[in-house]
Amino acid sequence: MPVYKSPVVNKFGVITSTYHEELLKSNFESTNRRKNRKPKPSFSVTKEFILRFNNTDNPVKEEELLEQARKFTVRCKRKLGLKTLGSGKHVHLPTAWAEVIYLAQCKGEIQDEALNMLYASLDHVSFDCDQLPALFFLAESVLYRLCCDAFKKEYLYSVEIKLVKIGYLIFLRLFVFFLHGHLENFKQHLLRLQPYLYALYYSEPSYYKYPNILSSLQFILKTAEIICKTELHFEVFESLREVEDPFSDMNHLQLNKRGYEVNHLLWHSVAAWSCVQDNRPQLNAVLEHILVHKAQLQTKCWLDSALALLVLGEAAKLNMACLKTLMDLMTHFLLSPQSQEEYCSVYDIPWASDIVFTYTSIIAEVCLYAATSDLRKTALIGFCVCKDPQQDIHLTNKSEEMPELDGASILTLLKYFSSRISDNCAKVIWVGYYGVVYNLVKMSWELEGDEEQDGFRTMVWQTLQKIKDYEEDPRIQNAVTIAQAELNDAADPFSSKAAPNSEAFSKYIGWRVAKTLSELFFPSLDVSALPQKTPVETDLQRKRTISKRQPEKKRVVRIVMKEHPSVLELSMFPYPDFFTKADKKLEEVIDHHWQKDMETLKQIEAVCEAQKRKDEEEKEKIRFQEIMKQRERKLNKQTKPYEITPPEKKE
Repeated sequence: MPVYKSPVVNKFGVITSTYHEELLKSNFESTNRRKNRKPKPSFSVTKEFILRFNNTDNPVKEEELLEQARKFTVRCKRKLGLKTLGSGKHVHLPTAWAEVIYLAQCKGEIQDEALNMLYASLDHVSFDCDQLPALFFLAESVLYRLCCDAFKKEYLYSVEIKLVKIGYLIFLRLFVFFLHGHLENFKQHLLRLQPYLYALYYSEPSYYKYPNILSSLQFILKTAEIICKTELHFEVFESLREVEDPFSDMNHLQLNKRGYEVNHLLWHSVAAWSCVQDNRPQLNAVLEHILVHKAQLQTKCWLDSALALLVLGEAAKLNMACLKTLMDLMTHFLLSPQSQEEYCSVYDIPWASDIVFTYTSIIAEVCLYAATSDLRKTALIGFCVCKDPQQDIHLTNKSEEMPELDGASILTLLKYFSSRISDNCAKVIWVGYYGVVYNLVKMSWELEGDEEQDGFRTMVWQTLQKIKDYEEDPRIQNAVTIAQAELNDAADPFSSKAAPNSEAFSKYIGWRVAKTLSELFFPSLDVSALPQKTPVETDLQRKRTISKRQPEKKRVVRIVMKEHPSVLELSMFPYPDFFTKADKKLEEVIDHHWQKDMETLKQIEAVCEAQKRKDEEEKEKIRFQEIMKQRERKLNKQTKPYEITPPEKKE
């Protein structure tokens, strides 16, 4: 399936069914039922405008409609708050999201611009429960376009890639809201998504050649599986199934009356991010806990592992110890199948390749957006500084001896995967190689025009040139083509100097997710210590009435000293502030989990020691029996070696 830009003819058409109009109306009626009784939002982008825009043959009229669509685009940018990260009095996200998804039905440059705006907005806006009706509307609209139109096309389109990326951000946000328990009142919305999710599941095989798309699709399906299995009754869910249930593998989830439980790896990754943000001294202890639970990266519950890598990647952008832990996790994940026979099949299961591809995207973001140059350099070439970085660009010839994996940086992974790729190699190998090359192309575009990082971009560009001249595998060549299409520019990235027209990476969603999960896992320990915000109107009324009040009488504060053995025994230290108490509480929580882990390890060691003693006793018993048999056979005696035969009695 070759990749092309969006065709001139509108591939999606216009959603004109009464069902979608009623859906939009019901979603926003529930949002507008507030105490202040805000008026219903009026949409400037109408069905009639989209039909006229896509079907006009008159060049003059077409130019007028194009100018009007551009005005709609500018208005949507203001409502989305693209320049203010989704904040401000002029921002109204539910209305803006609906207008943008309607505007994306227009053909040509308007469609590309609308999808880019929607992707940027979903990337950087904060989490708010009022967004849920609009999020479900976006989810249904994106799935509708993918299932009802995109899957029927023979070729892969750039618009299709953008829709999948947008769907990933939508379901990532829905999953975070699900963890907070905010989806209980949206069961009807979840039911409406079921037909599209079934169609999405059976369309997966057409994307096996494109790991960047397949990874996002599998994330959407896994998120929907967890949310629907928890929020909907099993009887209702089973009644919708007319074919084989694609959501049947639920053994790895921990479901109870409280809902979905995250694994320890995600919990400690959020704790590490919180320690980095607040500069807490417990960071090293938390990172030790992460390495203790590194085996959880190899379990089927890969959605938690993907979120853990995402959150830990955000911490790695600020802290070198977190970056080392992140790279050690992936190194262990890639090396463990080679050292343990029970993990030999991990290279060929789908979720393992999803984990590797997710990591390549995260480490590429660290290379671009880390806080210091040392962090960016380490993410690119690794911790070894004993040789010239230019030597790391060299790709290993497949005829030479395969190098060992000595880290999980961009260039070390490139050499590791390139030396092992073949026609019959494991899926993790070629997907990892694909992910590294795919993200290198996007990095090259992102660094274009940045004079401060000119040397960094030169190294990336030279690496891409080596790959272009060296690699003949069509799967890896596809990675370059897909990255070009995603950046909405068909020009050659090795010679063109034009800037990309779309966002190469999601820059803010990781930080938003980490912040929201930290508020869920570590709620405020002392609410009273936080200052209470008062409305502006209350402050103005207080200023007006303060002059009318009579001066209050002075209150005499009497200090009564209780009986103490000695005044010197009283504490002379000030009362701990909020952050001190928060650090202490976090340390207690970490120590508690550490003690539980140590107790579990001690129990396992005790069982192993008991089994070892039992085996030794059994071996000793068998050995003694062999000795007795040999003695009886040679000496014709049945006594033990150390026994003295009693003398025979004389008659």
